[in-house]
Amino acid sequence: MSIHIAAAKGDIAESILLPGDPLRAKFIAENWFEEPVRFNEIRNMFGYTGRYRGARVSVMGTGMGMPSLSIYVNELLREYGVRRLVRVGTCGGLTEKVKVRDVVLGMSASTDSAVNKVRFAGMDYAPTASFHLLSAAYEAAKTAGLSAHVGPIVSSDSFYTEDPDQWKLWARFGVLAVEMESAELYTLAAKFGAEALAILTVSDHLVSGEATPAAERETRFKAMVELGIASVLS
Repeated sequence: MSIHIAAAKGDIAESILLPGDPLRAKFIAENWFEEPVRFNEIRNMFGYTGRYRGARVSVMGTGMGMPSLSIYVNELLREYGVRRLVRVGTCGGLTEKVKVRDVVLGMSASTDSAVNKVRFAGMDYAPTASFHLLSAAYEAAKTAGLSAHVGPIVSSDSFYTEDPDQWKLWARFGVLAVEMESAELYTLAAKFGAEALAILTVSDHLVSGEATPAAERETRFKAMVELGIASVLS
């Protein structure tokens, strides 16, 4: 048992899906896993392990933002031997190339956070996805006939920014979407020699102003989950 996760050694699979919302973790376990067993409910951050088509797999919420994700991912990697981590979450579209409900595969994750500036003593580090997981997710999307956008994303520390047009600079440099966790996920995976990928569904759009309702974000983004399972078990 670690500080924030109540699981015993062996309770968590080497492959794990990481939604931000713990209720989405519960929904995934109940709708995709065979015989899911809950291994964590500390702070209501639900985690489950089950089987998908015979393969052992886990899912756990991480909360919102890089500090929250960092706590859980550090413990998953250090204490429980997790080797493949796929974030399945939502993002905001920054370009007309992507539409609401489209899937984005985060090839790299820029950030406005200072976490890596502190970690690397002022130097820049470029957090990137695992090519193996990225390739597996992209091929699974093609097989399923899904349009998955592959490209850079940005992980922001602020949901409500002082400058409402700040996102336009990122968009000008080709960033497809904004979210709040993946840069730290990619960095920690690199630190521990693991593999990580962010598979994101566009839930709202900063260009068009379109947005999906909260209930849909919790339960309806099926394609993202299935690509996540396909990649993490590849």
